[in-house]
Amino acid sequence: MNAILYIHGKGGSAMESEHYKLLFPDCEMIGLDYQTFTPWETGQEIRIAVKELKRRFENVILIANSIGAFFSMNAGIYEIVQKAYFISPIVNMEKLISDMMKWANVTEQELESKGVIHTDFGEDLSWKYLNYVRSHPIEWRVPTRILYGSKDHLMSIETITDFANKHQATLTVMEGGEHWFHTEEQMLFLDNWIAMR
Repeated sequence: MNAILYIHGKGGSAMESEHYKLLFPDCEMIGLDYQTFTPWETGQEIRIAVKELKRRFENVILIANSIGAFFSMNAGIYEIVQKAYFISPIVNMEKLISDMMKWANVTEQELESKGVIHTDFGEDLSWKYLNYVRSHPIEWRVPTRILYGSKDHLMSIETITDFANKHQATLTVMEGGEHWFHTEEQMLFLDNWIAMR
């Protein structure tokens, strides 16, 4: 029997994994409610969960949403996971942080001197986080399928396509889809995308 580990995005929860149970009726579905929110800490949580599942199941398959995909790629699990499904993944965190700094009109010098800067759009910019991302390039060698919405406001189609090409990932684009897949139409598209396996 195979296990599927679901890693939610920001503001999500492990309960979202319930949606995927019907799509994988022959697998054990587990949602991870991680307790930390940095790649070095959350990556460790994910690694522990994957190693535990690998002890009990023949294969571990990953479904990760948004920043959950970024955390997963920082978990050092590419030799343990059989395959992955990424939904609206954050695949270039340095680019996203750089974009957020532009939105907040914050320079690197300001961020370095202050350490953490709170923004009007609710995100904290962190010099430590930025440095971690720069010094830990993503290493990912798992057969991966990516679902991306053409109206995703966090990652550009160029960034996603570049990642997919470099990692031999299969990319599916939903025209009119958003970063957060949540409408009836978007969820139907997502379900059909997973069923294509």
